Amino acid sequence: MGEVRQPTIKNREAFHHFEILETWEAGIVLAGTEVKSIREGKANLRDAYASLKDGELWLMNLFVSPYSHGNRENHEERRTRKLLLNRAELEKLKGRTVEKGLTIVPLKLYFKNSRVKVEIGLARGKKLYDKREASLKRTVDRETQAALKDRTTGRT
Repeated sequence: MGEVRQPTIKNREAFHHFEILETWEAGIVLAGTEVKSIREGKANLRDAYASLKDGELWLMNLFVSPYSHGNRENHEERRTRKLLLNRAELEKLKGRTVEKGLTIVPLKLYFKNSRVKVEIGLARGKKLYDKREASLKRTVDRETQAALKDRTTGRT
């Protein structure tokens, strides 16, 4: 019997809107039906963010669909969930988020040793001209790769 591949849920928009300065891996407190739903790949990080309250880190606005085989005891879709980091990491995050313009953004939701983990990043918002610059660079890189591929395969 083959191993079941667990889904990785990514926040692609975060890399467009933010410049990621540093990343951490955090555990997350979930209900059983939430884990099952994430295992089915039915979660969305698009509007999610993390914030520090009373010395603890909380993940807000993470959307986890109700479990397909759940009953009336199913979880609430957008509830606040606690993130688990050690005290030193929390203190470092607290110190860094006091800096102007820095926020904590979830980047990935994945399984590690049958536990759900969240990769969070300390991020600075990009300005509109930064986004345009990044888009232009991607386009130029794509065209360069295509030209190199055509040259090496002998196409004209």
